[in-house]
Amino acid sequence: MTSSPQTQPESLHPSPQRRDARAASLVRRLKGRSIVLVGIMGSGKTSVGRRLAARLGLDFVDADAAIETAARMTIAEIFKRHGETFFRDREHHVIARLITEGQKVLATGGGAFMREDTRQKIGECGLSIWLKADHDVLMRRVRKRSNRPLLHTEDPEATMQKLIDDRYPVYALADYTIHSGDGPHDLVVEHILVELERALPPDTGDQLHALAPSTMAAPAAVTKVAVELGARRYDILIGPHLVEDAGQYIAKLFPGSACTVVTDRNVAERHLPSLEAGLDGAGIRHTRCIVEPGEGSKSYEVFAQVCDSIIEARMERRDLVIALGGGVIGDLAGFAAASVRRGMRFVQIPTTLLSQVDSSVGGKTGINSKHGKNLVGAFHQPSLVLADTGALATLPTREFRAGYAEVAKYGLIDNPDFFGWLEQNWRGVFGAGPELVHAIATSCASKASVVIRDETEQGDRALLNLGHTFGHALEALNHFDGARLVHGEAVAIGMACAFRFSHKLGICPRGEMERAIGHLEAVGLPTKIKAIQGWSHDAKAILDAMYQDKKVERGALTFILVKGIGKSFVAKNIRGEDVLAFLKDDLAL
Repeated sequence: MTSSPQTQPESLHPSPQRRDARAASLVRRLKGRSIVLVGIMGSGKTSVGRRLAARLGLDFVDADAAIETAARMTIAEIFKRHGETFFRDREHHVIARLITEGQKVLATGGGAFMREDTRQKIGECGLSIWLKADHDVLMRRVRKRSNRPLLHTEDPEATMQKLIDDRYPVYALADYTIHSGDGPHDLVVEHILVELERALPPDTGDQLHALAPSTMAAPAAVTKVAVELGARRYDILIGPHLVEDAGQYIAKLFPGSACTVVTDRNVAERHLPSLEAGLDGAGIRHTRCIVEPGEGSKSYEVFAQVCDSIIEARMERRDLVIALGGGVIGDLAGFAAASVRRGMRFVQIPTTLLSQVDSSVGGKTGINSKHGKNLVGAFHQPSLVLADTGALATLPTREFRAGYAEVAKYGLIDNPDFFGWLEQNWRGVFGAGPELVHAIATSCASKASVVIRDETEQGDRALLNLGHTFGHALEALNHFDGARLVHGEAVAIGMACAFRFSHKLGICPRGEMERAIGHLEAVGLPTKIKAIQGWSHDAKAILDAMYQDKKVERGALTFILVKGIGKSFVAKNIRGEDVLAFLKDDLAL
């Protein structure tokens, strides 16, 4: 007699009318396609899929449960009676039928995506998302259930590792990859939503200016990107007039709060009057702390001055520090906010392209030491980011171009489609057309997605440092002299070095290297160390500076290397002698 299946087919039918604006936007942008979750057993496809479907107001179907119901047997019984080949054929036909029966979230079995014809069918009607989990996480999960026929072996852990080795290269063909760790499944769902918001093109029913929901109303011309960190979530608003309108946003979000504005002398001349007028109009008590422009202000001495200024103004813990300026001001003011009264709220108002797409987002704050850049600091998330695109009109061309290096970085890390878009549209970005807003919003959404997954840089967030191990060493040896080398230029040279080093190690094809470096050169960014004005240091000096980098662990160098455009990875324990040999060759270019 046939046993009853252990699970029943799951199909949730939430009402489309219950979708919030965010879900409705994403469903429109999917254009009728289903979301298909793939991954190895224990990766969380069913649990995540059920929650994702509920968030989007779509049906949810578990393919394994549908197979069991149709066969009136469990998966284990099908394997035992008919073998794996029979099961895979039935699995293919069931998935092919399900994916053509209307838009849904579909969780597939671990082996389904391994068949080319199944992958092709999924590609025709859906978007595939790989839920990638580490070996130890998978084993903790699968031990809780006994219905895993492929693990009925003498050494389940070795079997699991063999499955990982065989399947992960194929799973990597999925449209998107989302890490599935030990955290709550709802967090994985949020990562999926952020990734879809970042990657899906807008449609006619969805303005480019609505990438994510906000806790506050904003003018239609303002783009919103949400950084979902639970109780510490915040919005990044992108658009014109945000400096002058900042008082309205702050008064609404933080009623009754006072603030100290930290800025530098150059930015104060251009933007402080507009900001202070808006604060006055909103009835917000405010003081100012003006420092000298440049990397030199990220010092112990200036940090102490800023902290004392905030304290002398009688700012309380629930009051605000406002960072008005570029990355130097954001890092300095943010670290002061993290430190005064053991932590105050702060608002980022970045006025450079580099700070709008990078340093203002993610909560990294800090100052420099004589031993290296950003070696003293804290992770302290802002409460709001206001990226005023109008402020970029006053930015010198060199500074704008340097900021663009960080924009290109997001494409080079893990978004080859965005990099391709930049190759076609960079002139519009530089011309301050609508392409500029799209580039900033995509960059912010990319960084937000990484920060949500890895807030304190224990894993994926390290990828954001592409080019920075090289770049920070060059800046340190240059004594942070912005007249000779600004941060974005150092990053551009560093990314070019990362591609050349990866090619030298045999892991990056020459064509990919030349394409990446060629784009940086096309927009006018430097790509060679000797392009730095007055450069006189040798390879050994650069290597020594690298050993002061934050990413050094137990004396071993860590680099972000690349297998191609959009294919970066963390490479630990790189041998110093290999780096030295590369630097000697690179300095000869």
